[in-house]
Amino acid sequence: MASIFSRIIAGEIPCYKIAENDLFIAFLDVFPIKEGHVLVVPKIEVDKFFDLDDTYINNVFSFAKPIAKAIEKVFNCNRCAIAVMGLEVPHAHMHLVPINASKDLDFLHPKLKFTDEEFKSIQEKILMNL
Repeated sequence: MASIFSRIIAGEIPCYKIAENDLFIAFLDVFPIKEGHVLVVPKIEVDKFFDLDDTYINNVFSFAKPIAKAIEKVFNCNRCAIAVMGLEVPHAHMHLVPINASKDLDFLHPKLKFTDEEFKSIQEKILMNL
């Protein structure tokens, strides 16, 4: 069965898309730990990040960099953190999270909840700064 990310990539499940190219798609995490939390997902279904082909490994940061810079412009943060965990969904992915302190990157914090309108507003703010 395809992962939820593969279903998003295929257009079967909607997302709040931030960017896309031939290799990756980026969209808002709908269970974010911080406002502006974005997922960067390769378009091939591979469970572990470091099992990705070198083409993906070599290009993921180039794809993620402008998104991270946009996140830093939009949200009150010292930096955009990167996390690669991959425990929630068996499909390699990178988290981009605006943070001010190390504790902000704690995935054990309760997930934030936003309305559709709030997600669209967050999406638009990031898109306007890409």
